Amino acid sequence: MLEILQKLVGTEQVWAQEPMKKHTTFRVGGCARYLVEPGDVQQLSAVVNACREQKVPYYVVGNGSNLLVSDAGYNGVIIHLFKNMSEIRTEGNHMILQAGALLARAARTACREGLSGLEFASGIPGTVGGALVMNAGAYGGEMKDVVSRVTVLTSEGEPREYTKEQMAFGYRRSRLTEEAGIVLETEFTLHPGRTEEIQARMEELKEKRVLKQPLEYASAGSTFKRPEGHFAGKLIEDAGLRGFRIGDAQVSEKHCGFVINRGNASASEIAEVIRQVQDRVYAHSGVRLQTEVKFLGWE
Repeated sequence: MLEILQKLVGTEQVWAQEPMKKHTTFRVGGCARYLVEPGDVQQLSAVVNACREQKVPYYVVGNGSNLLVSDAGYNGVIIHLFKNMSEIRTEGNHMILQAGALLARAARTACREGLSGLEFASGIPGTVGGALVMNAGAYGGEMKDVVSRVTVLTSEGEPREYTKEQMAFGYRRSRLTEEAGIVLETEFTLHPGRTEEIQARMEELKEKRVLKQPLEYASAGSTFKRPEGHFAGKLIEDAGLRGFRIGDAQVSEKHCGFVINRGNASASEIAEVIRQVQDRVYAHSGVRLQTEVKFLGWE
């Protein structure tokens, strides 16, 4: 499989036994059997086809900002869509972005071009592709608010374009959380604004994040989805779990909705904190918290 991947994308874009802690914002996780960085859509399609032909599992990762990889790692191919597929261009009020582009960079680009509507995304650490799959959002904005179309590599290996309506966006979900497909590119439709005002709004949101979120620690952002009629952080605090800790994995004292890595946590410790938070919150309030974080490589 290593030789096949190297032939498809070049030896310098394939790694064997690659530590996933280098590619996730939790900074934990064992090794991926292979990690590959396709340079374009053709290489990506070829890698996916090769994995299927060889019956080797694969998983697509962007910035790894919503992912907890097990200490045992992942016995398959990690397809890393990041810097090699991160082009951003503007056409009037529209931005066209490849899946590997960081949302924060997209927001800065929009600001520089005098385009408003993406300010909410300026502090989201993920890539465009991952954000679209889960309809990422913050401070009252979501991907569905700015997306006009998405180009996806379908499970049949063919590019297909979906409108915003066809993407079936919901709270932390889209059609791609229900069916196989890899985001290739998207178009955002924004509106003209004054650069100074856009920048001021981004700075305002940054100050809120610094004040309320544990940005000084490795994490995957908000760990739990917002339960209907409740706030996850409040439920966790009410269950007496502020600062709850196992090893270096901890419920943040600054924001109970975040599970953080204080420095040397293992993936297993983080997973156990998450599990105990879910169980104790359920016992206290009857609400079962669901995770935003995805688990990879777990039995």
